[in-house]
Amino acid sequence: MVSAISGSSERLLRPKEVCWRLGISYSTLSRWVREGRIRAIRTAGGKYRVPESEVRRIAEGLPISKEIRAVIYARVNSSDQRSDLERQVQYLTEYCTSKGYKVIDVLSDVASGLKTDRKGLLKLLDYVVNKQVDVVVVTYRDRLTRFGFEYLEFFFRQHGVKIEVAFGEEPKDAHQELVEDLIEIVTSFAGKLYGMRSHRKKKLVDGFKKLLEEVEKSERSS
Repeated sequence: MVSAISGSSERLLRPKEVCWRLGISYSTLSRWVREGRIRAIRTAGGKYRVPESEVRRIAEGLPISKEIRAVIYARVNSSDQRSDLERQVQYLTEYCTSKGYKVIDVLSDVASGLKTDRKGLLKLLDYVVNKQVDVVVVTYRDRLTRFGFEYLEFFFRQHGVKIEVAFGEEPKDAHQELVEDLIEIVTSFAGKLYGMRSHRKKKLVDGFKKLLEEVEKSERSS
């Protein structure tokens, strides 16, 4: 049931916030409005809002437990690791099923964990900010970010979102991605020091790569 906006000073909620507070989908809310189960008010611009008292009334009649909305996030560094990406998604899907979570989206990136403009990560942040997810599920902490995981965890928590790490710490033998990220860090800093096309920058990066190769050879022979 939708009525015209009145002079009441009661707070009116947007549909997105109503869905989040009641733990329902937008389609469910629309159906409830059509059926008159929840009262909505039409604004001058033609959009509808729900009085906060209506949300409290409905919430009191709903079961205490609500569906937990989950987003799966998987990441690998390069395209030749796509089989690992698929394994991450498959395992996390099974993980969510065993937990009884409702998976609302599966996001993935093929990019370094150092990059902050990853398409999947940005979409995940949008879900978090708009309160459309309750839990984010990853295999390892570094799938979300190579550094600064604690900052992301704090940011998510401020929006009522929990990060669940299925496997905990990354296995010690999975060091190839870390090597690639180290090279990327050195390349970036060398470029800032000497310029991206500088001979000294190239010399520093090549020297660092050679050092890593020598360390790996030493580890294999020991």
